[in-house]
Amino acid sequence: MKIPVLLMARELHVGGSERQMTETARCLDRAEFEPHVGCFYPAGLRGDELREAGIPVIQFPVTSFGSPNALTQARALARYVRDHGIRLVHAWDYPLNVYAVPIARTMTKAVAVASQRSARALIPPMYRRLVRVSDRFANAVVVNCEYLRRQLTAEERVPASKVHVCYNGIDLDRFRRLPANAHPLTIGVVCGLRPEKDLKTLIRAFAAARKGAAQLRLLIVGSGPELAILQQYVREAGVAEVTRFEAATARVPECLSEIDIFVLPSMSEAFSNSLMEAMACGCCCVASNVGGNPELVTEGETGMLFTAGDAPALTRVLQRLIADPGERERLAANATRRIDERFSRQAAAKRMGEIYRSLLESKL
Repeated sequence: MKIPVLLMARELHVGGSERQMTETARCLDRAEFEPHVGCFYPAGLRGDELREAGIPVIQFPVTSFGSPNALTQARALARYVRDHGIRLVHAWDYPLNVYAVPIARTMTKAVAVASQRSARALIPPMYRRLVRVSDRFANAVVVNCEYLRRQLTAEERVPASKVHVCYNGIDLDRFRRLPANAHPLTIGVVCGLRPEKDLKTLIRAFAAARKGAAQLRLLIVGSGPELAILQQYVREAGVAEVTRFEAATARVPECLSEIDIFVLPSMSEAFSNSLMEAMACGCCCVASNVGGNPELVTEGETGMLFTAGDAPALTRVLQRLIADPGERERLAANATRRIDERFSRQAAAKRMGEIYRSLLESKL
């Protein structure tokens, strides 16, 4: 008999957590699991993908946790769990950790699973306090890298027995290097344009590295609150004429196939989907030595690492790679091989299924 499970996120649009949840729901072993998906806002790309895959999508229209409707929808959620025999509820982002985990634990017999998919410091302070409460309600917390496992156990005092690691996975059929038009050597990044991504360090390093490589180009793909600031910054750095900004797009493999050296300069990172995708698409990858980045990028083997915020150190790495196309090709090939071997969406769903099974068996 199949095991009904309910995966939940605030919305079903383009965020990384929403995508990983969608891929997991689609790739769980249907001979063993019957996935359902719940959310506050069902419209969006991921909602369409789930419905096309025949996965039930149910809306619990909560707009404020302080409204009377939040309690009404709590009862509706508990009723849905009971009516459909849901045995496990898995919240994939912090709003659902705060809302769904206590409901599942106190109003149903389902196993309640929370998620932590980014550094706790990036969660708004009010939510951070509530997430710590949800840690206590949860039967388990799933993280997407060892860095977050260590953070939760050491800094947040979550019992080690509660924390389970399931690395992200990506669609390897989609994320492949594609034929691209001839172009100058291109350094680039695909990410949200937010302060913690520290793209100013990339721009400073690019400007310095370009002094010895006049044909170098910079491609920044993404949308976010820092766009205007970064556009001004490239003008001040004197590289506006060789920098191209492109808004967030579904054409990620095409964009990555234009990038020779991919740089992720984040000040804070968990397990980066963008970095995984760049590795899968045959980019030579450089990343700041923070969070889960070293779990993907092994220095000198699958890419290069540098100290976050250190533009001169990044400049030196870029200069080395610009001067050595053979090294770029070697690192890129090794990176693609690592993603192929360990980080497919099927591997991630298999691991998540193992976590679900172990939690359900321990409750028997």
